[in-house]
Amino acid sequence: MDMSNSTGRDFVTNLDLGQIQKNPILDIAARFWDEERYQAFRICYRSMRIIDDLVDDRKAKGLEISDDEREQYSRMISDWIEPIKRRRPDDALQHELVATIERFKIPIWPWEKLASAMLYDLNHDSFPTFRTFLQYSEGAAVAPASVFMHLCGVARQNGGYFPPYFDIQKTARPLAIFSYLVHIIRDFQKDQKNHLNYFASDILVRHGLSGSKLREIAETGEIGQSFRNLMVQYLGFAEYYCRKARETIDRILPLLKSRYRLSLEIIYNLYSQIFERINPRKGSFTSSELNPGPEEIRDRIDRTIAAFQSS
Repeated sequence: MDMSNSTGRDFVTNLDLGQIQKNPILDIAARFWDEERYQAFRICYRSMRIIDDLVDDRKAKGLEISDDEREQYSRMISDWIEPIKRRRPDDALQHELVATIERFKIPIWPWEKLASAMLYDLNHDSFPTFRTFLQYSEGAAVAPASVFMHLCGVARQNGGYFPPYFDIQKTARPLAIFSYLVHIIRDFQKDQKNHLNYFASDILVRHGLSGSKLREIAETGEIGQSFRNLMVQYLGFAEYYCRKARETIDRILPLLKSRYRLSLEIIYNLYSQIFERINPRKGSFTSSELNPGPEEIRDRIDRTIAAFQSS
């Protein structure tokens, strides 16, 4: 290994344990990168959160979205993506983003796919099939993960950066979908209270459930067998993508430098930590039950680093 102890252990030691639980897992993982690449990550993800939060915050109000509002929000999404595509930024953040995209040779398609997913969100309250959900995930989950994977894989030479030698979308997909499914199960209660539903309608019907029934379960905390059967099926989906993610990470690790290999291990292990807490047979599916505490997260990070350094 070419990684010194300071690559990981200093960061873990300096973590604010009172705040770590609030940090997104991708941000925790990217903290292991060099500063320039970490700042590139922050700029890219901040730009993506703006449009994601714009739609989520509107849907959280729970009111029906009028045709006029859909048109207004669609224009806002277009106004957000077009300056990036044209490389003609309108504000300071877009200037930073365009400069970052150009410096790190990041493709524009992740932002285009995210915009398409947010337009879907504006016009739909659910997914008719799990296949539709997976198509949506290409923008909502795989696109941001592909930017992360790109930044892991870019090579620096003579003061500049060269794109990765592998397909970032294909490589990012299994880990992204595994992480997204874990999010959906973990955040079930919170999402339902914010009028957000990520469960496919055909699967709900198969288990005798509906969107309104999910909201009732989230509000009352009364978990019936139908809901547990639903979670068994979604846990099976997550387990499938977990295996695929492990296979993909193992295949890509030799192509990356140590600190970027470690960051992927951190993501995989922190999402696996949540995944392991899901108990479809007896769980209550509350945020407190499914979110590890700060000390548990720190312990998992420490163990991930130790295993990585000894491999």
